[in-house]
Amino acid sequence: MLTYTIRRLVLAVPTLLFISFAIFMLLQLAPGDPMAQVPLTVPPEVKQQMREALGLGEPPLVQYWKWLVQVFWIEPQVFIDWVTRESWLLGWLPDTQLYQNELRVISWQTRSPVMDIVIQRLPQTMWVVGLAYVVGVLIALPIGVYSAYRQYSVFDQAGTFVTMIGFSIPPFFTGPLLIVIFSVSLGWFPSIYDTTHVVNDWASFKVQLQQMVMPVMVLALQTTAQISRYMRASMLDNLGADYVRTARAKGLSEAVVVTIHVLRNSMIPVVTVIALGVPAIFGGAIITENVFKVNGIGQLLITALFANDLPMVMTLTFIFAFLIVMFNLIADVLYGVLDPRIRYD
Repeated sequence: MLTYTIRRLVLAVPTLLFISFAIFMLLQLAPGDPMAQVPLTVPPEVKQQMREALGLGEPPLVQYWKWLVQVFWIEPQVFIDWVTRESWLLGWLPDTQLYQNELRVISWQTRSPVMDIVIQRLPQTMWVVGLAYVVGVLIALPIGVYSAYRQYSVFDQAGTFVTMIGFSIPPFFTGPLLIVIFSVSLGWFPSIYDTTHVVNDWASFKVQLQQMVMPVMVLALQTTAQISRYMRASMLDNLGADYVRTARAKGLSEAVVVTIHVLRNSMIPVVTVIALGVPAIFGGAIITENVFKVNGIGQLLITALFANDLPMVMTLTFIFAFLIVMFNLIADVLYGVLDPRIRYD
């Protein structure tokens, strides 16, 4: 397993390089001009100087190479210096902070380092997306187990109906629907997520929970719908297996048979689905964050797209691609750990 993991990590490097190059070339072909928002009163020669200052006058391959150096060489050094609170790697520069900012990936829209903005927005996304995924998984697993054990019961049919709704309705419809019901009609929850809210006592904590309820519900609905169906199908495959009949014939209680034997084997494919679903939930958060005005990474990507901020879009899409590649590796490793019969060597 260790050899397989190392081999996959080595293979991930050219994979990510190819993905980054494909993303970069697609963004180069995309319509739009970062100078479109510049006032018309600005002379053309000034616009050209601004374009050259952003690096747009260089060939695309040169721009891509500079981005690679910034992301894979400069940014890790900046991160290590930030963690250690010392200028170990870039301390040789005459003015470390100034030159770091010049060498890093800079947003065209804000003229600030892209990774600094991402780190500022990341906690908001993790609060909503992370909690939604955990809630969705915790709800989906028992629903899938009980639906399979009570196949074709009222609970199973109701769960199937609800999960089909969760599959069918997209977040851009579920979000406004919840706002109309719970914010406009009932007035239970705020319709806008206040990212400036500070939690310092029990009252402020309750306010934080209230504003998180609806975005978490929207994201958790899709997670619950997907994972519960996988859990149900996996449980049904194992409930009719020979080893289950043997365990019952030995006199084991039904609770032991279901929870120890059936559930453990059924979790093997479901765990891989849970791992592979982590990048997908970040993608779903793009719509949800814009609906509820959550000042996170999803909203940052949409804002950068409208502003033609190519460095920001390039970096964020690469982060999503990195998550997909890494969680695919994690899913494969977990599959081998949970099932001793599987060997990748």
